[in-house]
Amino acid sequence: MLKVRVIPCMLFNGFHLVKTISFGQIRNLGNPIQMARVYNSRNVDELIFIDLAATEERREPEYDTITEIMKECFMPVTIGGGITKIADVDRLMRIGADKIAINNAAIVCPEFITELAEKFGSQCVVISIDGKRVGEEHYVFTHRGTVNTGIPVTTWVEKVTARGAGEIFLTSVDQDGTMAGYNLPLIAAAADATTIPVIACGGAGKVQDIIDAVLAGHANAVSLASIFHYGGHTVNSIKERMHKAGIPVRLMRENYET
Repeated sequence: MLKVRVIPCMLFNGFHLVKTISFGQIRNLGNPIQMARVYNSRNVDELIFIDLAATEERREPEYDTITEIMKECFMPVTIGGGITKIADVDRLMRIGADKIAINNAAIVCPEFITELAEKFGSQCVVISIDGKRVGEEHYVFTHRGTVNTGIPVTTWVEKVTARGAGEIFLTSVDQDGTMAGYNLPLIAAAADATTIPVIACGGAGKVQDIIDAVLAGHANAVSLASIFHYGGHTVNSIKERMHKAGIPVRLMRENYET
């Protein structure tokens, strides 16, 4: 097994970092630049920055804010929100983004996935999928979890993989911000439907939830937010527990060995 990544997720509303609960209730978490600086100092493997408002407001990514965030980051960074054309990705890559995440744009135009993969390489293309349970099935939702596309998550995972996506950022709308544990059936179904890495997001409240997402959910990486802000855990304390559970992770001491 490759080393499992621990990836903080920063959600931006155009003014502040925020944390949502089931994509609804919003809590203010403060300044994104300061938070990026903190994460950079704490041994995170990567960082994901999503501009929630960009897609809703049909505007471009917040380039000025992203530029300032990139100045603080010396780890791989994925940027999402408001990306609808090749020019957006070109500019983000010049600013310093390592990967880009698209959600609605991929659903509206699946060919966009292939275009991005051909121009920038599959390793740069992350497909963000918001999954929500309806009956016994999980479907892809858009518009902050309010619109059901009617596409089963596993079907969409297979399609984006075939289109050239390099990674999937999978969020459970139901579990988002609840700290009640990951949606393991959703994660496992998605991970088992593809050969590309799946990042599990939504629901981590304790370290055992993270361990379960990897061992039972087959996730290749975990994206976290609430557990850092409200759970009293640090990146290193989480990684130490994962390591003891037999999950390969990059520990702090390895920074000095390589």
